[in-house]
Amino acid sequence: MSAQPTQKPVCVVVGVGPGNGAAFACRFAAEGYAVALLARSTGLTSGLAQELPVALAYACDVGDPATVERTFESIESDLGAVDVLIYNAGKGVWGSAEEVTFGDFEAAWRTNTFGAFAAARSVIPAMKRRAAGHIIFIGATASRRGGAKTAAFASAKAAQRSLAESLARSLGPSGIHVSLIIIDGIVDEPSIRTKLADKLDSFFVKPDDIADTALMLTRQKPSAWTFELEARPFGETW
Repeated sequence: MSAQPTQKPVCVVVGVGPGNGAAFACRFAAEGYAVALLARSTGLTSGLAQELPVALAYACDVGDPATVERTFESIESDLGAVDVLIYNAGKGVWGSAEEVTFGDFEAAWRTNTFGAFAAARSVIPAMKRRAAGHIIFIGATASRRGGAKTAAFASAKAAQRSLAESLARSLGPSGIHVSLIIIDGIVDEPSIRTKLADKLDSFFVKPDDIADTALMLTRQKPSAWTFELEARPFGETW
C-alpha cells in the first residue's frame, strides 16, 4: 500500500529486482520497517510495494546525482528519515579491456560506485544528527580480483569497496555503521535458474538468506561492528 509519514524506522533499498532487492525489501518490511524501493522504473517495484505493509516505489537513475538527491528528499518527506540504506544497485559489464567500450566502463562505474556515493551522501547528514544509522553495500568477489573479462566490473566493484571502507572509517565515530556484504556465488533468480537448469539447489545463493545477513548487520553492537562479510554457498569454489 502507499504510505504517509510514519513513526516506523525507514529502510531504503536501492536496486530492487526479483532477487536480492526484493528479498531485502520483504525482510525489513517484516521487521516493521517502512520501505522505499528504488529502481530505474517502477514496473516491478510498484506491485511489490502494494504487497508490503508500508512501502513506496520510486523511479531513480543512480547515475544521476540530481535525481538521487530529489528521490531521497521525497523519501524523507513521504516516510521519514532513513535508518537503513542498502545499496544493491549493480551493473555487470563483461569483457576484457580491449572488448569493453568507454561507455561500458563508465556505466559500470556510475552504477556500482558513483550511485553508491550519491546515495550515501543523501542519508549521512540526518544519520549524523541522530548519531545512528546503517549503510550496507552489496559487493562482489570481483572487487578482490580483476579477471580477464571483468575490466569494467571488477574495477567498479573495487572502487565501491574502497568507498565503503572510507565511509566506515569516517562515519563510525558518528554512530553510523557502514558495512559491505561480498557475495561469492550465483544468486538464485528465476532467469538464472532457467539458464543453469542443471545446477543443484545448493549451488545458488538464496536472496532470503542474504537478506537475513543484512538484517543481522543492523543488530550488531558498536563494540563489535562488522565491516566486510563474505557470503557464499558451501559448494562455491574459493
